[in-house]
Amino acid sequence: METVTNRGIAMTLAEKLKDARKAAGLTQEQLAKKLAVSRQAITKWESDKGIPDVENLKLLSEVFGVSVDYLLDNGIKLDMSIFCEEINLDNYDYKVKASGRWVKKAGKKDMVVREKYPGAEIHMLFGEQVQRKAERITDNAIGFLTTAPFGIPQFINAVKNLDKEFYLVNQDEKQFFITVTDEFIESRQLVKKITEKKFEVGEYKFFDVGLIRN
Repeated sequence: METVTNRGIAMTLAEKLKDARKAAGLTQEQLAKKLAVSRQAITKWESDKGIPDVENLKLLSEVFGVSVDYLLDNGIKLDMSIFCEEINLDNYDYKVKASGRWVKKAGKKDMVVREKYPGAEIHMLFGEQVQRKAERITDNAIGFLTTAPFGIPQFINAVKNLDKEFYLVNQDEKQFFITVTDEFIESRQLVKKITEKKFEVGEYKFFDVGLIRN
């Protein structure tokens, strides 16, 4: 079922977000501040170049006083079920080898995902936090004054994610977005499959770096 305006025209999620923001009397900057995201994220959502993740959809529904179902009621359905399970990496024995991961902990996390999704097609993802304007300015300034191959903000974001490994799993007709930390594995089933090598979820952008090896 599609949502229809007074003009009888079906509205997309992007259009509903833009209309709701204007009806609430908020600028993109003000809405971004309420959600603790960048203004660029709001722009992407409103131009249909990205969609909010589950948590941001919930926050948007609260800010605008509408249901998540209303926001998604344009033929797009999002499975909001999340499965989270505690893990113990000490239970996995991974030997570093040339054909696999060079970091033992990352290899163990690969084993966790393979165990949870036997026989599935499992893609490794590299994730990095999307930089905000202030971060880019700082990064450019530091990068100009140093010989480092990348700036301090990127390095800090990389450090923040050292305990996480990201995966995209295709099993039968289902697709899952997986995050594995040192203590947990979190799985989110996706209704709309991701086929691009580069994509964004919330404040992060991801790059498909290939299948994990047995």
